[in-house]
Amino acid sequence: MIIDAHTHINNYHEDRVVSLEDCLNRLTDTMAENNVNYSLILTSYVVNENRPGIKKVVEAIRDRDNLGVVAGISFLNYKQRDLRELSDYLEDGLIKGLKLYPGYEPFYPYDNRLKVVYDLAVEYDVPVLFHSGDTYTTTGRVRFSHPLHIDDVAVDNPEMKIVICHVGNPWITDCMEVVYKNKNVFTDFSGLVLGDFTEKFEKYMKSQLEEMILYIGEPKYLLYGTDWPISTMKSYLKFMQQLNLPDDKKELILWKNAAKLFKIDVSKL
Repeated sequence: MIIDAHTHINNYHEDRVVSLEDCLNRLTDTMAENNVNYSLILTSYVVNENRPGIKKVVEAIRDRDNLGVVAGISFLNYKQRDLRELSDYLEDGLIKGLKLYPGYEPFYPYDNRLKVVYDLAVEYDVPVLFHSGDTYTTTGRVRFSHPLHIDDVAVDNPEMKIVICHVGNPWITDCMEVVYKNKNVFTDFSGLVLGDFTEKFEKYMKSQLEEMILYIGEPKYLLYGTDWPISTMKSYLKFMQQLNLPDDKKELILWKNAAKLFKIDVSKL
C-alpha cells in the first residue's frame, strides 16, 4: 500500500492550460505506473484558470475513490463565506484537511486571524498543513515559512493536528525539534527536489531523514509525499527504498500514518 500525501494538479507551465480532467487523468495514470494506491490533492491558495478551486476539485473527484482533497486557504483573501463552504465540505467528509501557504503569502502561522480556521479543523478533527521552508518561486518570503513558527501554533492549539510540509527544508533540524517536542505535529518530506533526485542529493537527504528518525524515534509522525508533478513519483519511491529502515517502519511512512491521520478508508482501495 502506498499513499502519496502531497500532490497538486496545478498547471505549473502556465503558457499552456491543461483541463482539470486531463490533470486528474495524468495523476491517476502516474499513480498506476508507480503502484500508488491513493493520493491527496492539495489545492492552491490562488484560484485561476491554471489552479482550480476547492469546489471544482471536489466535484471532479467524486467518482475517484483513490483521490482525496486537502483544501488550500488564502490567508490574504479568505472570507466568511469561504469558511461556511469549508464547513459544509468537512461536514460531508469531502475534504481531508486544510492547507495554508506561509512564505507564498506574507503571514506568520500564529497570526490571531487564523484562530477561526484552527477551530474549524479541531471541530471536524482534520489536520492543518503548512507550507514550510524554501519556496518554488523566487517571490516567496521565507522568513514566514520557517518551521519554528509552527511551535507556537502547536502549543496554542494542542488538540489540532498539524503537518509541516517538506520537513521545513532547508531547516530540517528545526523541523525535527518542533515535531519531537509537540505530539500533535507531523511532517512530510515532499518537494525536496525538482524532478528527480540526483545521486549526491539523494544520499544527503537519506542521512537527514534517518537522523530525524533516530532523534525523534518511531516514525509515526512522518508522511510519504512527493509534491507531484514538481517531483516525480518514480524518483521518490526509489528514495524510499534507500532508507535504512525495517519494512514495518517503511509501512508506517508509506501509508499507515497518512491513513490514520487523514481517515482514509483503505478497504476501498
